[in-house]
Order: sequence, then C-alpha cells, then structure tokens
Amino acid sequence: MWLYLAALVGLFYLLRWYRERQVVSHLRDKYVFITGCDSGFGNLLARQLDLRGLRVLAACLTEKGAEQLRDQTSDRLETVILDVTKTESIAAATQWVKEHTGDRGLWGLVNNAGISVPTAPNEWLTKQDFAKILDVNLLGMIEVTLSLLPLVRKARGRVVNVSSVLGRVSVYGGGYCISKYGVEAFSDSLRRELSHFGVKVAIIEPGYFKTPVTNTEMISKFFQEKWNRASPEIKEIYGEKFLASSIKSIGLLKKQCTQQLSLATDCMEHALTACHPRTRYSAGWDAKFFFLPMSYMPTFLVDALMCWYAPRPTKAL
Repeated sequence: MWLYLAALVGLFYLLRWYRERQVVSHLRDKYVFITGCDSGFGNLLARQLDLRGLRVLAACLTEKGAEQLRDQTSDRLETVILDVTKTESIAAATQWVKEHTGDRGLWGLVNNAGISVPTAPNEWLTKQDFAKILDVNLLGMIEVTLSLLPLVRKARGRVVNVSSVLGRVSVYGGGYCISKYGVEAFSDSLRRELSHFGVKVAIIEPGYFKTPVTNTEMISKFFQEKWNRASPEIKEIYGEKFLASSIKSIGLLKKQCTQQLSLATDCMEHALTACHPRTRYSAGWDAKFFFLPMSYMPTFLVDALMCWYAPRPTKAL
C-alpha cells in the first residue's frame, strides 16, 4: 500500500514539474511593468527580465534609482518615476504605459514597492504610523492594479503581487503585517474575478531577505523614535529593558536575512513566464520550512511560540 502511495506522490510531482517547465511563447514581445525598482527585488527582477528579453517598464521612486538601473540594463528597458501614494503619479505612469504598450496590452504587472517602518508595539503607534505603511504596501498597490487592469486584461496577462511570510503569520505590531494580510486578501479575490478573462494572479511570499525593507539600522532608528515619543505610562509599563532587548533582537535580524535575492525573483519570473504559474510562491528556506508550517499550526501554539521568543515588558504578569 505504501509503495502505491509513494508512486502516486512521485507521479504527482513529476506531472507538476512537467507542467511548470512549459514557457509562454513570444516573450520578447511582452511588456512587464514593475514597481519599486530602485533597489531590492524590483531592481534585480528588472535586470533579470531584461536579460531574458522581455520589454521591461521599470517604475522607480527616484531619478537616481532610475538612472542607475538604466546604466545596468539594455536599451529595451525603460523607466518612469512613480510614487504609489499619489494618484496623479499613478495616472501619469498609467498613461506612459499605455503609450508604450499600444494595442498589445500589458502582459505583466508586478506590485513590488513596499516599506516596513515604523514598526513597534501597536500601542506605541498612531493612526498615521499605520497609514504610512498601508498607503504604500496596500492602498498604493490596489490603485496601481486598478489603473492598469484594463491593459493586463487586454493581453490576458499576469498580476504578481509581492506579499510576505508576515502576511501569513503576524510577528510584530505596526502596519507591515496588516498590509501584507491585505495583499493576500486582495490578491485572492482578484484572482477569482480575473479568471473569467484569462488573467492569472500570483502571490509571492518571501521570507527574510537582505533588502532595504529589512534594514536593521533603519528599523531600530524608528523603533527608538517611537519609544522616545511614547507616553510616560507606556514607558513605565514596558521599561528600558524591553527597549534594549527589542533593539538587540532587531539587530539579530541581519543574520537571519539571506542575500540570495534570486530565490524570490526567480519565483516572480516563473509567475510571469510559465504557462501554468502557481497561485502562491514561498521564497526562501525560512518561508518554506518555518513560516509556512507555522501558518497551519493551531493559534494557541503560534501565540505561545511568539510570546516565548519576544521580549517581555517590565510590567508583564
């Protein structure tokens, strides 16, 4: 019996491997628009797809980032300045994409732009602190998607949304985990709606990678700033020891981050170029073997694990 079961499992993975190796034809004629190309995943993906021969339309936040990217790529790649928090910037970028793609439409939209600060215990933060992250990671992504959706539908193309393992397991307070849970929910509903039009939606769930989003110096700086502005009551409840332990834990994050960004960008490339892309991609070994299994564990076990690992406030019971 076990032999038959093993054979069935092996056959399943063999068939999946075969399906996932099938590549879309005429890639050199297809346009892909990527947000957040100044650095990190977006920058590497833009260069990767350019080498593959696709027509990359790279959106950067700064002119400096756009210029550096153009210096590293072929003449096929073109850049545009985009601030995903500004409606007028999104409208201008959408018009720019229309002019470049013409009747072909937009084969791929990769929503990659994101920020991670301020991050701190929830009651240290204000509504504006949450809104700052949500405006970029969730609301900006939604507005970009809605603006470009007619072009993607015309090409029967792909939408690739970069979420996170923290869209499966909420590890700390602030807007980042909330925004990534939102990306997951938006992507799920969008995938079902667009399936009627031949458009595929994929979610990328990276673990910890060394990118500006996981810059420990920046995270620690904002964490300290939120502590400095906290009320005397909050400081008394949490205590200086909690602050020191938290900043030390943030510093240790640097050792957990992998520098092999291609583990994530290869997933994005597959989602754009494979005939049968996956619905979700877990990028990184920590994502596959720690966060993904944890997301299926009973809530009380996850809570116990998180509380055991996290620093304890001074006034904790």
